[in-house]
Amino acid sequence: MGTLPVLYSFRRCPYAMRARLALAVSGQAHELREVVLKNKPATMLAASLKGTVPVLVLPGGEVIDESLDIMRWALAQNDPAQWLSPTGASTEEMDALIAASDGEFKQHLDRYKYPNRYASESSGDAADFALNHRSEAAHWLAQLDARLGDGWLFGAKACLADMAILPFIRQFARTDAHWFAAQPWPRLQAWLVAFEASERYIGVMEKHAPWQQTSA
Repeated sequence: MGTLPVLYSFRRCPYAMRARLALAVSGQAHELREVVLKNKPATMLAASLKGTVPVLVLPGGEVIDESLDIMRWALAQNDPAQWLSPTGASTEEMDALIAASDGEFKQHLDRYKYPNRYASESSGDAADFALNHRSEAAHWLAQLDARLGDGWLFGAKACLADMAILPFIRQFARTDAHWFAAQPWPRLQAWLVAFEASERYIGVMEKHAPWQQTSA
């Protein structure tokens, strides 16, 4: 094994994005391996049978293959921005909001963005199916907008919940950018704009050539 943790990632994947954000803010040195999803490296598949990014392989061989676990591992090493210590809520409240995003909201997001993947769930037009799920997701986004009065989800500074949820808000917004911009969610929209303009986001979204596995 090498001396650095190895992160298998895909630039646009929101799960991989939030893992990279936590590794970046923690200052944890690591080797980034950009994956081509149609040709996943054998080393990644050997490390994690689930076959999806992100996958973090530690120098001792331990594998962390859930994005939130990677975030928490990185922040346990170093949490200079205090993402694990929200000022306006308990850890349990923060975790509950992340779970809501990863659960019901993500289900609606997937069906809005990729309706044809869920044809078996719809007896009608795919476009109508997508819009119904957009409407359901919008209810939750309106609730997020209401709680962003201080700029962030739990007060005046970012925490784990913000950085775990924002990559999925980005994905939702880009599905129909004109529609999203027209919604009465000024705080939510400003939150996303600030995130995408931040040095940290720009840094983790830098493009990398696909990693090439070489023979031993």
